[in-house]
Amino acid sequence: QVQLVESGGGLVQAGGSLRLSCVASGRTYTMGWFREVPGKEREFVAAISWSGSSTSYANSVKDRFTISRDNAKNTVYLQMNSLKPEDTAVYYCATDLRGGWTTTTKRVPETADFGSWGQGTQVTVSS
Repeated sequence: QVQLVESGGGLVQAGGSLRLSCVASGRTYTMGWFREVPGKEREFVAAISWSGSSTSYANSVKDRFTISRDNAKNTVYLQMNSLKPEDTAVYYCATDLRGGWTTTTKRVPETADFGSWGQGTQVTVSS
């Protein structure tokens, strides 16, 4: 099972930017980012296909966040701009798709669609 390690979280003021990174221990295919707030279910943020040619975003982050990847470094990134206090969460990287979801599927992916997860990185946006 591939190991995933996230980094880049921190404290930022509203309107600011952060870039998260997720390094995989081996080759990965579709990769995604989710986030979780205490007391709520982990929710989808963004995903990217192996080639990078196909991406998917949650409506709440569309036009503010950008997912990208560097396969030579086994790394996926999440560039987060125009951050809002409601973006505060632990952000998790995920891979190992199960169940047939792809970045072109209309359905919003669930945590069960991914089989491997990182440990998470905290993002806090102050108002």
